Amino acid sequence: QVQLVESGGGLVQPGGSLRLSCAASGLPFSSFSMSWHRQSPGKEREWVADISSSGRTTTAADSVKGRFTISRDNAKNTVYLQMNNLKYEDTAVYYCHVNSRAYWGQGTQVTVSS
Repeated sequence: QVQLVESGGGLVQPGGSLRLSCAASGLPFSSFSMSWHRQSPGKEREWVADISSSGRTTTAADSVKGRFTISRDNAKNTVYLQMNNLKYEDTAVYYCHVNSRAYWGQGTQVTVSS
């Protein structure tokens, strides 16, 4: 059974940083590209960033480009999202996702507030 467990969310001041982790189990992790998405109250879930199965190729939404970095450690079956210079509008529940599969984590809350 596939499990994705996110962690690392929390409360941070504007301009601060957080690193999210998503630990995967029950699937050949290194075979799949992965992504992070987020959802704010009253809004649709939006894509944040992608990473290829090898980790060599990454893409990010314009709203986070230059501030967020996606990475992965295939030896640890984990994908990360390093978030720097956080803004109020980054407040959301962040989810990891196995691309091309209907596998989602339970989400981790990120709140940016002074």
